[in-house]
Amino acid sequence: MTDPRPPYHRIVADLERRIADGELRPGDPVPTTRAIMRDWGVAMATATKALAALKQAGAIESTTRVGAVVARRRLPSRSAGGLDRDRVIRVATEIADADGLAALSPRVLAARLGVATVALHRHLDAEADLAQLIADAAFAEIEYPHPPPGWRSHLRVAARLQWAAYQRHPWLPRLVSIVRPATLPGMLAYARWTLGALDGLDLDEGTRLHVYAAVVNHVRGTAVNIESEAGAELDTGMTSRQWSTARLAVDAPLIAQVTEPGTELDLESLFAFGLERLLDGLTAVIDVHPARRPPARPRHVIEPGLH
Repeated sequence: MTDPRPPYHRIVADLERRIADGELRPGDPVPTTRAIMRDWGVAMATATKALAALKQAGAIESTTRVGAVVARRRLPSRSAGGLDRDRVIRVATEIADADGLAALSPRVLAARLGVATVALHRHLDAEADLAQLIADAAFAEIEYPHPPPGWRSHLRVAARLQWAAYQRHPWLPRLVSIVRPATLPGMLAYARWTLGALDGLDLDEGTRLHVYAAVVNHVRGTAVNIESEAGAELDTGMTSRQWSTARLAVDAPLIAQVTEPGTELDLESLFAFGLERLLDGLTAVIDVHPARRPPARPRHVIEPGLH
């Protein structure tokens, strides 16, 4: 099978393997640009790019007399057997969970794994987006129960499964797109299970998809606040309810202009209330058979450009 990675990635991966296996030791010269051009059959620009990537990752260093050599002080390496794709994704998820998505970068991940940055290319797909991979892994964690009877109960469970995934991984909502979804295994499994709620109903494909998207969008739209709320709780040392109570002494007159002071609102209640109202609204679409719907009133339509 043809290696799908760009040529310079293949060169970097091969040299990293030789360094990890001890074939090239600290202080040993590495192949020159011309040697790489000859041995790999690539252009000078590709060879130069590969050496630059190795140097940036700390795998090699330049010396005055010899040229590029294996770095004497570098991140500890691992053999191919000590690092695999699942471990890469698991550690990347741990970083995002602890410090947020902004903290996740190839350099930080490589340091946590104990490898040079370029070594990650050997364990991820050529075009893999690390953020999408950990998002898919988060959906793959979901354990699906036996579907409850009735479309409403089924969709309610699906929404709560998604909500729980967002609570485990507060960075996840930002990686879920409604109109440009990622077609990855974990996300597709969630879509199939959720759409199963509508099986056997007389709904066209467009309606089925809009029902699914409406549920996903409600959960995601509420969950995007989980991360910022967690940060606010760390900054203030108070939950949202505690913060609201503390503010009553100052803001009660202003709050009274909108609602009764002390009325509680948090993300969990907002999610639950909105979900039930959404399901109420979907009843008008799902529980009314198309054949029994009243005919639409005739309208005079003016086609664009016609008079």
